[in-house]
Amino acid sequence: MTSLRARAVTGGILWAVAIIVLGLTGVSSYLTSQTQARFVEVVETRHSQAVVAVRNNSDTTSDLVLAIGDLVYQVPLSGQYWQVETAEGGLYVSPSLGDARLPRPVGRSPDQQRREFAGPDGEALFGIGQWVTVSDGSLWHVQVASSLRSFEEEQVVLRNTLLTAFAFVSFIGVLGALTQVAVVLQPLNKLRKDVSGRWEQEDGLEVAGYPIEVAPLVNDINTLMEKNRDIMRRSRRQAADLAHAIKTPSAIMRNELDNLKMEGAKVQEAIDALDRLDAQLKRSFARMRADGTDATVGVATDLDTALGRMERAFQALARNEGKTFAATYPQGLRVRMDQSDFEEVMGNLLDNALKWAASEVQLDVSERDDGQIMITIADDGPGIPQEEIAKATQSGQRLDTSMPGTGLGLAIAHDLIHAYGGKILLARDEVLGGLAVHMRLPFASAKRAD
Repeated sequence: MTSLRARAVTGGILWAVAIIVLGLTGVSSYLTSQTQARFVEVVETRHSQAVVAVRNNSDTTSDLVLAIGDLVYQVPLSGQYWQVETAEGGLYVSPSLGDARLPRPVGRSPDQQRREFAGPDGEALFGIGQWVTVSDGSLWHVQVASSLRSFEEEQVVLRNTLLTAFAFVSFIGVLGALTQVAVVLQPLNKLRKDVSGRWEQEDGLEVAGYPIEVAPLVNDINTLMEKNRDIMRRSRRQAADLAHAIKTPSAIMRNELDNLKMEGAKVQEAIDALDRLDAQLKRSFARMRADGTDATVGVATDLDTALGRMERAFQALARNEGKTFAATYPQGLRVRMDQSDFEEVMGNLLDNALKWAASEVQLDVSERDDGQIMITIADDGPGIPQEEIAKATQSGQRLDTSMPGTGLGLAIAHDLIHAYGGKILLARDEVLGGLAVHMRLPFASAKRAD
């Protein structure tokens, strides 16, 4: 289980259940003992009343039934019974017993005897019996019994009431636990959202907006983000410096070779070798920039600006070659990609498309529902055979040598787009019939407000 929310909720629920079960058991046990004590107390009271009545009416036993005059003893099988027995074997019983009899006493101890036994119709009874001395000095046994049915029914009602009450308490407890977890984890949810969207902001996370327990973590994240930005900046700067340092000697060598060629020297092989060297260096520098790119660090390119420049430049180039270039893109879009890298990718791809197009090149940009922007560049040129498409994004793979070039445009575009979490797909365009380059790039934000 990796979710803090799941752990907190599960732990809270288990703890609440344990407390509720223990509480239910304790309260149920306490109330049961109290109910039982009250039941016994009632039976003791009835027994005391019976003992007083026997002592007062031992001489006139005919009045004994009236003396123990509780109405419950008058109803047959009411569940409340008394039975009086003399030492000589005389027996007097409550009308409620009918023809049934309570168990005979065991021994003649003056102490109370309490026991459970089966009464009329097999019902469970709780009885209290005692030998008492009446006015003439003789011993009489007075026994009172009460049905346990009422006690058991009261226990059932009590348990049902407790279960209902604790079920309600459990619901409130679980709801409270969920609410507490949501409140406690709210800062972490905010931190997760802020971190996942950190490419939308140049500055670090605002530490003051988090609780003191989370603030150290926010500080660490800010430090890591700043170090990451610094590493990316230094890496790209070093790649740029190295490219500049190599570009000047390469230009000098190319100029010298061109001069020698004009003088009639056979240097074409050297020029071709230098072309290959420049091409590989260009690809390597592009890869260095791609490796030094972090798509999660605040980089974004406004398509309005970048594509606007591209549109004007390539419309002019297309007119010079007797071709047409059309661009369609919504306003207000931003892609999560460094502007210089984006413009290099678009420049390479548009240059390739214009070079191979017969008469027309189209650029189309649209938003997708999956949080990405689709950019399509299509031309009406010969295209690339399906079996050759995989080679087109490999370093220096020139599929047709009839046109000048190094064969690196698609390869560089492929490296840079993947470095920013995008994808590139080559296919035949169904409308123009030539090559269609489909690029998917994550957008930096929703459309900006005008």
